[in-house]
Amino acid sequence: MKVDAPDNNQPGKFATAFAPVANAFRLVKKHTNLTIWIVVAMIVGIIVGKFAPEFAVEIKPMGDVFVRLIGNVVGPLIFSTLVVGIAGHGSDMARVGRLALKSIIYFEVVTTFALIIGLLAVNIAKPGSGFVGQSIETPSDLPSKKITWITEMESIVPEAFFMAMADHKAVLAIVFCAAMFSVAIMKADEESKRVMIAFNSSLSLIMFKVVELIMNYAPIGIGCAIAATVGKYGLGVLVVTGKLVGTLYATLIVFVLIVLLPVLLIARIPLFQFIRAVGPPFLMAFATASSESALPKAMENMVAFGCPPEIVAFVIPTGYSFNLDGSTLYLALASMFCAQVAGITKSVGEQIVMMLTLMLGNANIPLYPLSLIMGVDAFMDMARTSINVLGNMTACCVVAKWEGVFRNEAWQARQNGELIDGPAMQEVDVEQFSQIQHHGNNHTMGGLHAEKASIRSSSSAIETHSGSSAQQRHTSGDQIV
Repeated sequence: MKVDAPDNNQPGKFATAFAPVANAFRLVKKHTNLTIWIVVAMIVGIIVGKFAPEFAVEIKPMGDVFVRLIGNVVGPLIFSTLVVGIAGHGSDMARVGRLALKSIIYFEVVTTFALIIGLLAVNIAKPGSGFVGQSIETPSDLPSKKITWITEMESIVPEAFFMAMADHKAVLAIVFCAAMFSVAIMKADEESKRVMIAFNSSLSLIMFKVVELIMNYAPIGIGCAIAATVGKYGLGVLVVTGKLVGTLYATLIVFVLIVLLPVLLIARIPLFQFIRAVGPPFLMAFATASSESALPKAMENMVAFGCPPEIVAFVIPTGYSFNLDGSTLYLALASMFCAQVAGITKSVGEQIVMMLTLMLGNANIPLYPLSLIMGVDAFMDMARTSINVLGNMTACCVVAKWEGVFRNEAWQARQNGELIDGPAMQEVDVEQFSQIQHHGNNHTMGGLHAEKASIRSSSSAIETHSGSSAQQRHTSGDQIV
């Protein structure tokens, strides 16, 4: 009897059968990038949240996992990049002080414009007019912790170094520890300085690699997060307080057009390249309502865009505590919205006082209008958080330009593929960036917490609480996708 010989070509047949799938996958990777996948994920998430709300709410933990993954790298990444950025440039303390002063000046000026625009918009649109305030119940789950200069000081100086590193929301505490550590390094002997800078440089690069791995999960996490939001609150809730939500979105767009855009033009920042750099972090912040999830990508994109690593490592982390443009504008609008719902008229002088204090307790405004705001706060949080990220990326470019180091020699050397010596963040790009865009992937750098503005109450007060690219190196420069 004849026995058939084993078919040694079986693996070849298997590969041939799946060749079309493999080719299609390679084609998709070649012609797409992280931004496209995030947009697709957001669209799918909205559809799932609308038509399968119960399922959408159940997959919320998959979105939370993404934020948690980013949170794991926040502490060591901020600390290492800031230490290298400050201590890696010799003992020029004057330069560090000058950088801090310029950053604070910019933060204060732009934030003031945000407050003014918010108050003007709410007085023109009057989104709180027409509500029957007596039928609205005061929410019972308002935060009771009062924000004072004491609590703020305690948030800056941690009880212990490792407690600050363990809490990915304690950005100011991490910045404080990194600044103190950097100054100590600058005063140490050369050998100790060399060892610690090399250690933090390596740590920074390794954390970038960790973020690169995490970003592969970004579209899934973002899609689940926005699906859960739509599934829980529904799009119908926007009908009730649509005027408030519409006023906020329209005002944020106006703020971008009449404040941030002119700033970019005056500073002569390449606008279209900047938009490409901002795209992925902006979408991440919008979808997750967490600027923490977007910050690694924001920091990486700014380095590849042309901002020196030491500028990025200093301006963006501090900006997430002092430069919350979207949250500031939102708070001004929300304060007057509550007054309008309650039927209280405020003079220009009283509104200026509210603008300076950001507290309704001094204005004798009741709490019951908060129920209206809390019903749509998730949707407004998405908008203000994304503008926070955009504002801080703008600040980073402006300060770099102000310092005269935007797209400096080190950046030019990286574009030409030259090897240079310098802080860790300066080394994160050439080979990595060129690989990533070809494969349609994006990896991230830096990390920061979610600077979100939330309505908080204490003694009838609304207060803000910070709770809120891939690139390819071409001979012509970085392309950010």
